[in-house]
Amino acid sequence: MGRYSRLREIRRMDPARDFERIHRLISQYEFPWDYAQGVSIAFLRDYGVPRISRLLDRTQEFERAGQKRYDDTVLFGFEMAQEGFDSERGRAAARHLNRIHGKYRIPNEDFLYVLATTVVGPKRWIDRFGWRPLCANEAEALALVGHKMAAMMGIEGAPSTYDGFEKLLVDYEREMFAYDPANRRVANATFRVTAAWYPAPLRPLVARLSLALLDEPLLRALGFRPQPRWVQAMAVRTIRARSHFVRLLPARPDRWPALPEPRSYPFGYTLDDLGPHWAHGRPLEPLPDETALERR
Repeated sequence: MGRYSRLREIRRMDPARDFERIHRLISQYEFPWDYAQGVSIAFLRDYGVPRISRLLDRTQEFERAGQKRYDDTVLFGFEMAQEGFDSERGRAAARHLNRIHGKYRIPNEDFLYVLATTVVGPKRWIDRFGWRPLCANEAEALALVGHKMAAMMGIEGAPSTYDGFEKLLVDYEREMFAYDPANRRVANATFRVTAAWYPAPLRPLVARLSLALLDEPLLRALGFRPQPRWVQAMAVRTIRARSHFVRLLPARPDRWPALPEPRSYPFGYTLDDLGPHWAHGRPLEPLPDETALERR
């Protein structure tokens, strides 16, 4: 399989019909590492909003079980999408996620923003650091995945285009980004999780390089100073050197998708393992569309 054969395949697809397959090709074959980095940046953007970070800080999930919280978030997205959003597996994951969120009073606009970060974050990262930028069909597929997830979670007003999600994100951040001590506490807890993936001598350097890749509005909201220009340049050159190398590699074989390898579950997991302990074993609520059908 040639390096650009999947891109040619994606360009022949209809995103309105094939957005789930395109999403799997992006996240499991074309850009698995880059997609994961974009999602990680999305987590950090959420912490720039005091209303969101205070809730996360109050639950203490990142302080007590940061790696599990990180893994669970990734796995919920994987479970919803892997066999199709309308599959029983996908809908069960959405019900479980809705049950967890239902414990908290979260405004719809916050749900919309968090969803927008998961659409915009991966595209921004891939366009900047991937071995190639996303094509128009791929960007549209990311947006349609976000729109589908909104429908399954009962989130109102979700855009169906990438430009719509990006405008939502930019407008929301302009209004809501502000420093709060909770922002920094949750961000520090997350950095401790990601730094622990590397040998101890490398962790200070990894932390500095990670900060060097963040934009100044986000850094201000999290309470961090911008890194020196030489550190920023080193971070960008290091990631782009990787992308140049990846561009020279053959395409990932169809039989070898890049699936999540959660550190919290070395011997596997079930859907009921995901989320805080209080959510385990509780009855699943119907999805919004299922509730509507019951009322007819």
